[in-house]
Amino acid sequence: MVEYEWDKLKEECGVFGILDHTGANVANSIYYGLCALQHRGQESAGIAVCNTGGPLGNLTCHKDMGLVNDIFTPEILSELSGNIGIGHVRYSTTGESNVKNAQPIAINYFKGTLALVHNGNLTNIDELKGTLQENGAIFHSTTDSEIITYQIALERTKTPNIETAVYNTAEKLKGGFALIIMSPQKLIGVRDPWGLKPLCLGIRDGSYCLASETCALNAIGAEFIRDIEPGEIITISEDQITHIEKLPSVKHAHCIFEYIYFARLDSSIDGINIYDSRIRAGKALAEAYPIDADLVSGVPDSGLTAAMGYAKQSGIPYEPVFYKNSYVGRTFIKPTQKERESAVHIKLNVIPGIVKGKKIVLVDDSIVRGTTIANLITMLKKAGAKEVHVRISSPPFLHPCFYGTDVPSNHQLIASSNTTEEIRKHIGADSLGYLKIEDFKKMVGDLPICKACFDGKYPV
Repeated sequence: MVEYEWDKLKEECGVFGILDHTGANVANSIYYGLCALQHRGQESAGIAVCNTGGPLGNLTCHKDMGLVNDIFTPEILSELSGNIGIGHVRYSTTGESNVKNAQPIAINYFKGTLALVHNGNLTNIDELKGTLQENGAIFHSTTDSEIITYQIALERTKTPNIETAVYNTAEKLKGGFALIIMSPQKLIGVRDPWGLKPLCLGIRDGSYCLASETCALNAIGAEFIRDIEPGEIITISEDQITHIEKLPSVKHAHCIFEYIYFARLDSSIDGINIYDSRIRAGKALAEAYPIDADLVSGVPDSGLTAAMGYAKQSGIPYEPVFYKNSYVGRTFIKPTQKERESAVHIKLNVIPGIVKGKKIVLVDDSIVRGTTIANLITMLKKAGAKEVHVRISSPPFLHPCFYGTDVPSNHQLIASSNTTEEIRKHIGADSLGYLKIEDFKKMVGDLPICKACFDGKYPV
């Protein structure tokens, strides 16, 4: 991938599911839902469908490497016939990046068929895998998602229905997970008891759907009903929603990075509007780190909204200083570090007439390794910028994430071994200010959050 993308954090994936009670095919709806969730995973995508009125085992699945609109041609979508289905977009944080690890995971077992999509990462996966291997399981991939699917199938051999099997499995899982499970007759949605991973419920013309974000509901013309609560398990059948007993209550810890970076601007998660939360982050930065400057700008696209918030609070005009080339795809791969560092020029380029002789506040969502922001500052100063003052709408990354975000190991995090002043010098900024942890409250109010990548306090 280009250096600009290489130095950014990635979410693991996005999930979507729908059951059409009229019997209409749902593949196209899943396709549009996945297109809306493409930002959550760009390595692979897949759709599985079946007919609730058809014979057991009538499930059809197609998945491949690449973007949603490259994988699912009109011809392929026409072959995915069924009124119930699930879909997935993936970015790998565990498991290799290849098609065998793409989702949905679909299996046949003596009780019938089962398919699953999963967003998140488990912390007790080795324990679960060992138990399954003792029961004769043979794995075809290296993902948490396959292990969860096999665990449900194993539990189904000991339980009267799929709902009980899902509940018994979910009780064993530790970490972040939003699951949509498809049996031949129903969808089951599960959200981890900490609320680390998002999942919401919508309705369109009487048919229910589940998605990682509300933007996917909007994409198919569905109305948002509510967020699935932490620890909640629901079953969607053709005529109703059934609530399964909740998982044992724990302290909630919603991932703060959904609000900083991951979620789409037009989504809302757990009652918090994403656009508003990022505006508030920018305002908090302006309050904490005022500066005499001529203009405020953001790093496209992740820093733009916080930059607007900074501009509003400070009274400094907002101006775009970069042109983003939207036609450079992820397949543009450079093999060496040196080439990655220069490739940012192909993705972003300075608008010279705006920056020459100006003192600029440049806002971005995070600094991971520091390579990208250093290149951007160099580009701005070569174009004539007088000063570049960097403001980051998250605190310094100090710790890895174990719940489905690819925060790298400590030695790859520039803040883990450098002070803010040392980072400032390294990237060539005239000043540097990070969002303070206590200012998360200004972003999301009293929502209980996981901020372990910043303070090392892991909820699980």
